Amino acid sequence: MAEVRKQEKDFTKEVDELLPETSALSESVQLSDALERLLALEKQTRNANDLPSTTRLAKAALELCHESRDYTQLNSTISLLSKKHGQLKVVVQAIVEQAISWLPGIREEQGVEKWLELVETLRSVTEGKIFLETPRARVTLALSHYHETLSKAPNALAATIKEALQTASDLLSDLQVETYSSMERREKTEFILEQMRLLIAVARLKDAEVPVKQGKNALGSGEPEWVKAKVGGRKVNESFLKEKANEDLKLKYYDLMIQQALHQSAYLEVAKHYEKVWDTPSIKEDESKSRAALEHIVYYVVLAPHDNEQSDMLHHLFVNPALEKLELHYNLVKSFVTRELMRWPGIESLYGPFLRTTPVFSVSKQWEDLHTRVVEHNVRVVAQYYTRITLSRLTVLLDLTPQQTEETLARLVVSHTIWARVDRPAGIVNFRSKRGAEDVMNDWSSDMQKLLGLVEKTWIGMNAAQAAQSRIKA
Repeated sequence: MAEVRKQEKDFTKEVDELLPETSALSESVQLSDALERLLALEKQTRNANDLPSTTRLAKAALELCHESRDYTQLNSTISLLSKKHGQLKVVVQAIVEQAISWLPGIREEQGVEKWLELVETLRSVTEGKIFLETPRARVTLALSHYHETLSKAPNALAATIKEALQTASDLLSDLQVETYSSMERREKTEFILEQMRLLIAVARLKDAEVPVKQGKNALGSGEPEWVKAKVGGRKVNESFLKEKANEDLKLKYYDLMIQQALHQSAYLEVAKHYEKVWDTPSIKEDESKSRAALEHIVYYVVLAPHDNEQSDMLHHLFVNPALEKLELHYNLVKSFVTRELMRWPGIESLYGPFLRTTPVFSVSKQWEDLHTRVVEHNVRVVAQYYTRITLSRLTVLLDLTPQQTEETLARLVVSHTIWARVDRPAGIVNFRSKRGAEDVMNDWSSDMQKLLGLVEKTWIGMNAAQAAQSRIKA
């Protein structure tokens, strides 16, 4: 593109005279003659750095092609004008934006073939030009949506669906819109969310083709797309989503993040995302949506493995006044907060009939995870109240087989949730580690300091009482 130079001559008068003449030539089916005269004057205005006149001539040339429905000539004229020596950036921007405005009409009137030709022309013209990054992104988004519609065709084959959806995702993923300074924040966020949505769609399609036994990390699975979607989520500014005008983007963003977190069984992250959804004003104003969001917070926070963060969120949720309106969910959270045993047969009979009908626990894996969390809670309760317990008694309390009990203990010990050692020959589980001499002496020293403090406090109290009695007798 040409450097900014001072305008040498004003061709406004010449342009005003030429445009009606070329319009008349075009109507007389002499489009090539009209374009030849326009491009001849365009060269003069461009060399004289007359920006307004060059822009008018370039747009007039495209307008004549469009009115004549000569889209082959339109595509070649766009390419020709953009490659002219010393062409001005503003002129290229103007013709690209003008052509983009015609895309919907061309697709409706002339069909997809002509539309695709113009789209590819625009993508070719805008490629590698920073000042055209936003128009290129918009054209690419339209092309991506076109390929996505191909994947939804009623009679499409499985291979065609996968190829079309992959193409749609790849087109958008190539755009690093987070670096575009000319694009508004809302539009930028919309692009990133579209990238995430298509990546997740491709990931689900690939995962469906992989046998369950091979797992999510199998060759050909959608794990790379899931990772890209997670990275894309980090590009979104969550503080921007808090604005009232962006609530629709906020809900869409957290819906995608919930899908991504569920794929990894990151239940605590899912609970956090639902909490953000629940805090949205439009959700709180709708009682049914607010109730559904709060219920999902409860479900996923109890499904999350126990750690400090999960425990803190669980206790905050328990004291939330809104939870008291949901009696069953309140009691479920209360069971996990209270340091008492939760016998699984009782939990299953009390909460099972309702929970198994929900979309969350209708999935067998998540119902099994709930059973696991109940067992882990019971182990923590036992470890708090027992120093030693027989393995047979612990098995009865946990409602598990001996092997399952040992596996649960091992998992909790490895995760540093509890300390335990199993004496298999004796069949005893020890929940207290052996204390070293230094630890014993430290505790003894601390206890002695407390004892001496109590003695001193008692002695002072007795002296005060004796002094008071002596004053009364006197």
